[in-house]
Amino acid sequence: MAENRGVVYIGPGKVEVQSIPFPKLADPQGRKIEHGVVLKVVSTNICGSDQHMVRGRTTAPAGLVLGHEITGEVIELGRDVERIKKGDLVSVPFNVACGRCRCCLEQNTGVCLTVNPARPGGAYGYVDMGGWIGGQAEYVMVPYADFNLLRFPDRQQALAKIRDLTCLSDILPTGYHGAVMAGVGPGTTVYVAGAGPVGLASAASARLLGAAVVIVGDVNPVRLDHARKVGFETVNLSLDTSLADQIAAILGTPEVDCAIDAVGFEARGHGHSGSQNEAPATVLNSLMEVTRAAGKIGIPGLYVTDDPGASDAAAKHGNLSVRFGLGWAKSHSFFTGQTPVMKYNRALMQAILWDRINIAEIVGVQVISLDQAPNGYSEFDAGAPKKFVIDPHQVLRAA
Repeated sequence: MAENRGVVYIGPGKVEVQSIPFPKLADPQGRKIEHGVVLKVVSTNICGSDQHMVRGRTTAPAGLVLGHEITGEVIELGRDVERIKKGDLVSVPFNVACGRCRCCLEQNTGVCLTVNPARPGGAYGYVDMGGWIGGQAEYVMVPYADFNLLRFPDRQQALAKIRDLTCLSDILPTGYHGAVMAGVGPGTTVYVAGAGPVGLASAASARLLGAAVVIVGDVNPVRLDHARKVGFETVNLSLDTSLADQIAAILGTPEVDCAIDAVGFEARGHGHSGSQNEAPATVLNSLMEVTRAAGKIGIPGLYVTDDPGASDAAAKHGNLSVRFGLGWAKSHSFFTGQTPVMKYNRALMQAILWDRINIAEIVGVQVISLDQAPNGYSEFDAGAPKKFVIDPHQVLRAA
C-alpha cells in the first residue's frame, strides 16, 4: 500500500502533518465510485478559509484533513472516466460538484445539490461540506473527474507558470467572482475591503476587468505596503480618518462605483478605538456607506451559519447587525456565496498563460514544503503578506 501524509486539524491553533490513508476511489460514505481519479498533489495552498477552522471559529472536528486548493497529476483513473488521462496536469476547483443536478447544469457549482447530504455545496477538507478528504497532502481523490478537472493544455508551459496556476483552484476565481458580481468594468472605481490574498486577487481581477482605480483597505500596515508595491491605492482602516474621507482624498469623491468584501465574518472595527475589536458586520456596513446609489457589492468573503467563537450571541448563529435599510435606500445589489470556480477558471487559465495577470506576484506566493505547513499557518495567521503554497513532492521547486 502506498503511503500518504497530510495536514490535519488537531484543535484550535494547532495543525500537524500526519500519516493518512492513501486515497481510494470511494465517496465519504465509503461507496466505491468509478467516476473519480487519484492525484499526486503538485501544489496545495493554505487559504484564509482554512484559518477560520484552525482558529476554532467553526464546528470543524479534530482529525479533519485540510486543504481545498489543489493542483495535481493524475495517477489513477476510475473505470468511467473518459476525458481525463493518466499523466494529465490538472487544476481542481475547490467546489465538489456532480455536473448533473439543476445547480451544476446552471453553472452554480458552488451549491451542487448531490455531493453533500447536509446542505447544498461541497468542498474538500472543509467543515460541513460533505466529508470530502482535503488535499493538503501528498495524494488526494477527486470525484466526477471528467466534469470537475481543468486540464492544462501543455505540461511544460503549465510547469513554467505553476506558481500562478496554483491560484486557479480558488483564490483567483473567488476574487474574480467578487469583482464581476460587484459590476466592475472599464473605467469603474473600485474599493476592496481586505488586503489578504483574496482581497489582492479581487483587486487584480478588477484591474483585469478594466477598472480605472482600485483601492484596497486593511488594518495591517505590512499587507497595505505590499498592496501598494503591486500597484494599488490603499487606505489604512486603523486610522481615525473615516473610510469615506480617505477615499475622497484619492478620488475627489467619498464614493466608489463598486465594492468587494474580501474579509468575511472575522472583521475588525475601524479606527484606533475599534481596530482590535471584532465587529462582524463592520465591512458590509462600511461598503454600503461608500458605494454609490444603485451600485453593487460583491461578497466573496466567508460568512458562516455557526461561529462558536463569535463576540456576541447573535453572531454565534450567523446573525449580524447589518444596516440593510441603508442598502435598500441606496438601491444596492448584494451577491454572496461560494464562488462557482468552473464558471471562470478556464478563461483565467488563459489569462495566466498569456501573461495578462501575474497573480503569484500580486498575492505574494511563497512555496513551502509539506513539513513547513504548520509554520505557514502560523505566519499567515499573524498577517504575513504571503500566499503559502505547499509543494509536497518538490515539483514547484524543480520547475
